[in-house]
Amino acid sequence: MTHQQLWAAYRAAHPDAGEDYEAWAYGADPDGLAELTRAGIKTATASAGVWYEAGEEPMPRAGEYSVILNSRDEAVCIIRTTRVYTAPFDQVGAEQAWREGEGDRSLACWRRVHEAFFRAELEEAGLEFSPSMPVVCEEFEVVYRG
Repeated sequence: MTHQQLWAAYRAAHPDAGEDYEAWAYGADPDGLAELTRAGIKTATASAGVWYEAGEEPMPRAGEYSVILNSRDEAVCIIRTTRVYTAPFDQVGAEQAWREGEGDRSLACWRRVHEAFFRAELEEAGLEFSPSMPVVCEEFEVVYRG
C-alpha cells in the first residue's frame, strides 16, 4: 500500500485529521523499526539536531502526522507526534531509550547504537559527532495500522 492510500483510508475514518502529513522511513533498519512502531513497541525516535539547525529539515511539532514506510516505500502505519524536545546527546535519558524500543531498550544500548549512527551520518556530511551535540527527541503514538 502506498502512503497516499493509507492516508486516504485513515482520513475516511478521521476527516478531522486534515491533509498534512509526512511519509518517511527510518534511516537505520527501516523494516525492523517500522515493525516495532507498528506493534506499538517503538513510541519515540531521535535525530541529530544539526539537520534542523541547518534548515535541511523542518523541526517536528506535536500534533503532526507521519506515515511510516518500510525499505520498499510501502506504508506500514500512521503515527501522530505527541511531544518534541531537544537534549544534548549525553543527556538523553533512559526513558527515551526505552520508548525507542530498540535492542534491550537500555540507555547504554541506545547510546552505543545512536552514536554509531550519528557518527556515520555526520561524517558523510563532513561534520563531527560530539557528546554535547543537540538531539531532537520525538514521542509519538500509532493512530492507524496498514
